[in-house]
Amino acid sequence: MLSSFITWDVNPAIIDGFITVRWYGLMFAIGFWLGYNIVAKMFKREGMPERWLGILLIYVGVATIVGARLGHVFFYQWDYYSAHPWKILATWEGGLASHGGAIGIIIAVIIFSIFVSKRSPLWTFDRLTIAIALVGCLIRLGNLMNSEIFGHATTLPWGFMFVRSAEWHQLYYGQACHPTQIYESLTYLALFGLMMWMYWKKNCGERPGLLFGTFLIGTFASRFFIEFIKNDQVDFEANMALNMGQLLSIPFVILGIVLIVRAFCRKPIEISYPNAFAPENNKK
Repeated sequence: MLSSFITWDVNPAIIDGFITVRWYGLMFAIGFWLGYNIVAKMFKREGMPERWLGILLIYVGVATIVGARLGHVFFYQWDYYSAHPWKILATWEGGLASHGGAIGIIIAVIIFSIFVSKRSPLWTFDRLTIAIALVGCLIRLGNLMNSEIFGHATTLPWGFMFVRSAEWHQLYYGQACHPTQIYESLTYLALFGLMMWMYWKKNCGERPGLLFGTFLIGTFASRFFIEFIKNDQVDFEANMALNMGQLLSIPFVILGIVLIVRAFCRKPIEISYPNAFAPENNKK
C-alpha cells in the first residue's frame, strides 16, 4: 500500500551544519531576484527611473516578512503571542501568514506611491503583482521541501507521504495526502503566465487595476477552494464552516472583482514605451 504513492523524504536543508541553508529560504531569495528583474524590465519598458527599483524592493521585502509574521500572530495565534510577546520575533520557529504578507505589501506600495513614485498605487500594483505571482509559486515549492502545509488523506495516485513531517505521522501515517503545496504552486505559475501575457501582449497595464484585480481573484479564489482539502493550521479552525484562510480570502476576491469591473468601465490610459530608464534627474 505504501509503495503505490509518492514517498516524500527530502531534507529541508541544502546545507545543514555550522551554516544552515534551507530550500525555503533559497526559493524565497530566487523569487525575489527573479521578481526584481521582471519588474525592472517593465519599468524600463515604460521609461521609469531605475532608482525606484531598489526602493521598491526594500519596501516590499520588509513588508512581506513583517506583514506575514504579524498576520500569523494576529489571525492565527493571538492567544499565545499576547501571553508571550517576545516570541513574536522568533520567526525561525515558523509562523508566516500569506494574507498578512499581502496586507503588508499593500501598505508598502501605498507608501511607495505617496513618497516615491507620486503615481496611483494601482500603477505599481499592476506591475508588482506579476512578479509576486511567481514568488508565490516558488514559496509554495519551499513549503513542499519543508513537508508542511499539505492536505487531507487521498487515494489519488499523486498523493504524497510526508515521512519527515511529525504532523503526517500523527494524523496520516500509512496514508498519502494531497500535495496542496504543488496545487497552489501550479496555480500561481499559471497566474504568472496569464498576467505576463496580459501585460506584454495585450498592454493591459493601460487599464489601471485590471492586472491587480486578476491577481487578487486568481490568488485568493484558488486559495479559498484549495483550503477545503488542506489541514487546519490552528486548533480553533476545527469547528469552523470556513477556516481562517478562507475567511481572509473573501475580501481580496471581492476587491479583485471591483477592480476588474472598474478597469473596464473606464477608458484606457495612454502609455508610451521608450524602453529606456528615465534619467536620474527625472523626478516624475
